[in-house]
Amino acid sequence: MDEGRVRKILHIDMDAFYASVEQRDNPDLKNRPVAVGYPAKRGVVAAASYEARRFGVRSAMPSTVAMRRCPELVFVPPRFDVYRAVSRQIHAIFKDYTSLVEPLSLDEAYLDVTDNLSGIPTAWETARAIRARILAETELTASAGVSLNKFLAKLASDQRKPNGQFAIMPDQAEAFVAALPIAKFHGVGPKTTAKMHALGIETGADLRRQTLAFLQARFGKAGHWYFEIARGRDDRPVQSDRERKSSGSETTFSEDLVDPARIEAGVIAMADDVWAWCEKTNCLGRTVTVKIKWADFQISSRSRSIEAPIETRAKLHELALELIRSVFPPAKAIRLVGVTLSNFRSPIANSEAELPFRET
Repeated sequence: MDEGRVRKILHIDMDAFYASVEQRDNPDLKNRPVAVGYPAKRGVVAAASYEARRFGVRSAMPSTVAMRRCPELVFVPPRFDVYRAVSRQIHAIFKDYTSLVEPLSLDEAYLDVTDNLSGIPTAWETARAIRARILAETELTASAGVSLNKFLAKLASDQRKPNGQFAIMPDQAEAFVAALPIAKFHGVGPKTTAKMHALGIETGADLRRQTLAFLQARFGKAGHWYFEIARGRDDRPVQSDRERKSSGSETTFSEDLVDPARIEAGVIAMADDVWAWCEKTNCLGRTVTVKIKWADFQISSRSRSIEAPIETRAKLHELALELIRSVFPPAKAIRLVGVTLSNFRSPIANSEAELPFRET
């Protein structure tokens, strides 16, 4: 792209993706509050329909809390194989418009449509065309953000959800960011928001008033990023070959465990999930990490790297068990375990094969 040329970036985000797929495939769920997940005592909501969200039900919420907020809530077990298949459909549509597609997850992606394959002159019309194709081919709705960079496009896509789109034009960027509450900034989580509030930074305008030195002194390397986005600037390109860094799976036990045999069984099951992904993608890693969430919600992890890629399920089991046994006998009960494989032998091009973390 020519130096100084304004980019046209889209952020496409499917609307309540998992829940919407379930409502599409089961007409009895239409217009009903739906949660993807399990209603068990230790279950967690993986996704919520917009009907459920009106009651305050949100993803990652304990199922018991969700049921209290919405007694009519219908739980549906997740079907990740179906969600992956629909995601592949959606990404195939994206590729008809641009080769510059950066998947973020199964249900969202950045697209650089500066030079789009369809020849549509504006990013706005390109977003409309893509959303129309998605609806026609999958019967699902998507929202879109349109702007000159990824940060602004991501912010824009939240403005007209569900089933809408919003543009932040270059001459509107600074004013839009200035008026935005810090908590709405993509990439600024609850802890950072609280820290900024304590420093008197409530809005984008407040953030812009801070010097680079001030932000770096208080937020380290992230200080430069905050300095730039306060001005609506984001030079990150859309990376169509974004490399997958890890693959992992985790599970929350139905009760807190201290029995080593039951804890090990959970680790083996999560390792099997990860290995199934390795076989599907033909990707092998050298580093195994076991995550532990204790009954008091404290989190620990143990990792080990070996020189050669792990080439068998048995070897993955061996390393994962070695790591979890390093905390035996457990000092306190264990609520959750997870297994992650990283340090891959070769770049992973098929991000659509992503293995989602599982909470059961």
